[in-house]
Amino acid sequence: QVQLVESGGGLVQPGGSLRLSCAASGTTASLNVMGWYRQPPGKQRELVATILTGGTTNYANAVKGRFIISRGNAKNTVTLQMNSLKADDTAVYYCKTTKFGLDYWGQGTQVTVSS
Repeated sequence: QVQLVESGGGLVQPGGSLRLSCAASGTTASLNVMGWYRQPPGKQRELVATILTGGTTNYANAVKGRFIISRGNAKNTVTLQMNSLKADDTAVYYCKTTKFGLDYWGQGTQVTVSS
């Protein structure tokens, strides 16, 4: 079992920055991939970014050049630095990992970009 806890969401003005963090606990060995997804109001959940243990990253086109995903030294934490935020980035952001073919999700954290 893996538990994921996100933190760092909130309200920010357009053009501002936020930093989301996710900490995994439980059986955290072999968490090869960790990532962030988001669900905008009235829309389906979508990929934001993923990162492998070795550091390989993947970003959705909508966030490339603005968001940076990184993992902690212990490899059981993942951070999403979000810059130049836009109203379209408003969503509930979820942390996700996969272990032995099972997906684990955090509870989500709200990010609202509004003036």
